[in-house]
Amino acid sequence: MTHHAFVIAGSEATGGAGIQADLKTFQQLGVYGTGAITCIVSFDPGNDWAHRFVPIEPQVIADQIEAATAAHDLDVVKIGMLGTPATIDVVAEALGQGSFSHVVLDPVLICKGQEPGAALDTDNALREQIVPHATVVTPNVFESTTLAGMDAIETVEDLAEAARRIHALGPDYVLAKGGVELPGDDAVDVLYDGTDIHVFSAPKVGKERVSGAGCTLAAAITAELAKGATDVRDAVQTAKDLVTAGIKERLSAHTPFDVLWQGAGVPARTS
Repeated sequence: MTHHAFVIAGSEATGGAGIQADLKTFQQLGVYGTGAITCIVSFDPGNDWAHRFVPIEPQVIADQIEAATAAHDLDVVKIGMLGTPATIDVVAEALGQGSFSHVVLDPVLICKGQEPGAALDTDNALREQIVPHATVVTPNVFESTTLAGMDAIETVEDLAEAARRIHALGPDYVLAKGGVELPGDDAVDVLYDGTDIHVFSAPKVGKERVSGAGCTLAAAITAELAKGATDVRDAVQTAKDLVTAGIKERLSAHTPFDVLWQGAGVPARTS
């Protein structure tokens, strides 16, 4: 039986993040991936690898969603970078039709190619129109701070409080990611289901962020749900294992950052 997953996200041409990373993650986990591109983000090697951001026409996004959902039975979708309120309107309309049983949202709040005012409008639209549809939302520390309306997140307890606040916006689960941002030797993520907090922990691999880690984590959760995982905690654990392995086997490039390698696979668990 072939499992399918859909992703609605931006394109990142160097392959480290965005829909390129999502589709590679789906494939690595044995899921047939389809995707709709919302925007094109191109790093600018002549300007300190800053982001160049080009949104896709909203009707073209709607056309892609129409084509993919007509061609395949798709009931699990990952949402990545949306980028503009107009894009969010289109995606929210698709989610509002109720054809997806699971929505995994990687709430990308800021693209460095956007003006601050435009970014704020996008953040607000994402919070109001997309977050309530999510089965799982996977914010990093910056995104958790913003979505939760907190001044700072400095401890695992702060991360848990942010997860509780974000859960109140409507998603079923919140996976607040600590990554390398919090102090300590372990990369700690907190999952909140509305009742209980579950902590995932793995030794940090280096001290710098690796491009594609967030995209890959959310895409791996999506793939596991598409394969029929009934316990979100199991899906998150598999995703964290894959990301940890991918960071260990990360690729260096001519960029000032390394990129995660999805092909590292999921290491066998030991009891």
